[in-house]
Parts: sequence; C-alpha cells; structure tokens
Amino acid sequence: MSGIQFVIDAQGRKVGVLIDLKKHGTIWEDFWDGFVSELRRKGKGIPYEQYRVERLRRNSPGA
Repeated sequence: MSGIQFVIDAQGRKVGVLIDLKKHGTIWEDFWDGFVSELRRKGKGIPYEQYRVERLRRNSPGA
C-alpha cells in the first residue's frame, strides 16, 4: 500500500508503522478518535453538576 511503511526490528518483526499523513490523514484521524474514545470509555466520569461548578469557577473573572 502506498504511503504506508512498516518499521522492522532486527528479527524481521513489524514493530511500528510510518503513515504519510498527506495521503492518509483522514484515516489516521478516524483511528486516533476511536483510540481516544476507547481510553475515555474506561475512565471514571464526574457528575455534570460537579463539572459545571468547576467550569464556572475557572471561567469567572478573578479566577
């Protein structure tokens, strides 16, 4: 596949990949979004009211 190069270790195993972002940037963004989403899915959330109070505190003048 053009625009994709594998990084090979001394034993010939694929250990990484180089992606031409000019050619495959959209696919990379989709992959990255899915990866981040999966990480956040396992994370612990906070109640909306707690978030709102903290957000208002940070954005208030003099904060």
